[in-house]
Amino acid sequence: MSRTEVRLTGFGGQGIILSGYIVGKAAAIHDEKQATFTQSYGPESRGGACSAQVIVSDEPISYPHLTDPAILVVMSQEAYNKYAPGLREGALLIVDEDLVETGEIAGDVKFLSVPATRLAEELGRKIVANIVMLGFFAAVTDVVSVEALRESVRTSVPKGTEELNLRAFEKGYEYGEQETL
Repeated sequence: MSRTEVRLTGFGGQGIILSGYIVGKAAAIHDEKQATFTQSYGPESRGGACSAQVIVSDEPISYPHLTDPAILVVMSQEAYNKYAPGLREGALLIVDEDLVETGEIAGDVKFLSVPATRLAEELGRKIVANIVMLGFFAAVTDVVSVEALRESVRTSVPKGTEELNLRAFEKGYEYGEQETL
């Protein structure tokens, strides 16, 4: 892998920005790769559209913004409607299947879905759906190592929530492992 562009999307309050930060930190600090992280969100702090963009590379990154995302992670319908139509051939689309209705996927896009919100609810806290999604992401991609993502989750979430978030990560990872069998 020389360069992979990842866009994580959803709405404010889902932890999308934190997810992007965790992926970038996992790549840069724990996997010792080059990484950039940028974010965008609507004027609302909760409920508005938001997006986290991460580039991971083995070489220096001269331009920090996405030009051709290889992976799109979607946790809201609005984000799907906005970003999915521009996916390139061969891209990977990952959606929270309980929150996103995709219809027919056009072109040569690889499509995977995970009930991230439902799995988080099974843990008793819907708020960790983003971390469930990161566990799934770790299982189905090789952008960063599983160990790096796990450590990045542990050191990035609020104090006192580490155990819950690591359980959420493992739940998503286990679900993703079933996809790769």
